Amino acid sequence: MAEKQYVLILDYGSQYTQLIARRIREAGVYSEIHPCHKASEAFDKHVPSAIVLSGGPASVYDAEAPQLDVSILGHGIPILGICYGLQVLSYSLGGVVESASEREYGRAILSTVDSASKLLAGVGIGTQVWMSHGDKVITAPMGFRSAATTSDTDFTVIENPEKKIYGVQFHPEVAHTPEGRTIINNFLFRIAGLKPTWSMSSFIESTVEEIRQAVGDAHVVAALSGGVDSSVMVALLHRAIGDQLHPIFVNNGLLRKDEAAEVRGIFCHHLGIDVDCVDAADRFLERLAGVIDPEVKRKIIGEEFIRVFEEESARFENVKFLAQGTLYPDVIESVSFKGGPSATIKSHHNVGGLPERMHLNLVEPLRELFKDEVRELGLELGLPEVMIWRHPFPGPGLAVRILGEVTRERIELLQEADAIAIAEIRNAGLYRDIWQAFVVLLPVKSVGVMGDERTYEHVAALRAVESTDGMTADWFKIPHDVLGVISNRIINEVRGINRIVYDISSKPPSTIEWE
Repeated sequence: MAEKQYVLILDYGSQYTQLIARRIREAGVYSEIHPCHKASEAFDKHVPSAIVLSGGPASVYDAEAPQLDVSILGHGIPILGICYGLQVLSYSLGGVVESASEREYGRAILSTVDSASKLLAGVGIGTQVWMSHGDKVITAPMGFRSAATTSDTDFTVIENPEKKIYGVQFHPEVAHTPEGRTIINNFLFRIAGLKPTWSMSSFIESTVEEIRQAVGDAHVVAALSGGVDSSVMVALLHRAIGDQLHPIFVNNGLLRKDEAAEVRGIFCHHLGIDVDCVDAADRFLERLAGVIDPEVKRKIIGEEFIRVFEEESARFENVKFLAQGTLYPDVIESVSFKGGPSATIKSHHNVGGLPERMHLNLVEPLRELFKDEVRELGLELGLPEVMIWRHPFPGPGLAVRILGEVTRERIELLQEADAIAIAEIRNAGLYRDIWQAFVVLLPVKSVGVMGDERTYEHVAALRAVESTDGMTADWFKIPHDVLGVISNRIINEVRGINRIVYDISSKPPSTIEWE
């Protein structure tokens, strides 16, 4: 636990639950998400300073609807219910919830606001809020009053100030509720009396101490991919245990141009962290020879990585831990309300089965953080921005961006083309606006003319998307003049490619990667 004070978020299945946690953390207060049916277990772990009940798709009066563990009400802890959270609070305390004749989806306007409400301090009549509900509270529980209404909902906000229990029918966590942060902050600071003490510096201090206590005098091996998560993980562990950490970077021959040298340079020279760099390109490419099916490629690469990692790890003595760059969204997914409780991370996560096979204890120092928090942490630890803001890169590397057989020739073609595309995207000032950009080498050739001579060479596709989490994505509108420069440079400078196409498909229905 990074801080003694924290907000417990009970998840009832809302698509916005992670956003609630983000908003609370942005306010400087640590928060954790737990399944709604595991409230008592959360209390056993650590008594929260405040509780938020998330929204959800169910109707409280349905037989299978998730209900409120009313035992949490007996602790005197401030509670805020959001959307379904408001309804389940009301229903559990004797109020009446019914299907609404007039449903509210999207923008709504507060028509009345109780100026005496601590929750709504700074929020006035005419404030826009974001609704998404088909049920509503018809009668508030005894002891509660309405603090705000809309034209369709009499109990848009309810409260019992004496018991510090509040509920809002709208979603304050989304951007479409402009005063949502004000409402959340009012709950945290005016009602719950919390302090904004959670920060990256406090996280580093507490996590470093926890790592030292957990590891003791044992040694830790870590798989360093060169991506943001593993890089920040290694930097944090090195601050905690120094030479007891053994980062292993495996060059499988499927990396971006000059990537191995860049990773080695940043860690060994810039940060003073000794990295065990293994050149295993030959053995990976030998096993990939003649393989076309993308799933077979992935399995071969995963299996070979495990073998290399095991061999290198055996060189170090007293190794008892394996470090992984697991992030909080991975943890949430494994214990979500929809997915059910689970104590383990997905087997394919990070280093693909190594924990079970190697019989090492896991160290996951980033498991409390979201992606943007990891980037902030990396900057605090001194990692350069060029590494912190790198675009995501698939675990199998360029093998899944080369459609068809993977050969040295095709790898070199793709590395050169991809490096040019990224360089021009950076030159245009677009890199930070794009979630992910890359070149794909297609399994077709096309006729071209260069210097009055006929060519028959490879076709490459440029892919660039904008996204917030990678779950959905839209194609990025790179300006035509930038596309022209990229195309001209690749065709002129990379011998073997004579045609560039631009991928304008979104996810869904397409995926971000081609394989």
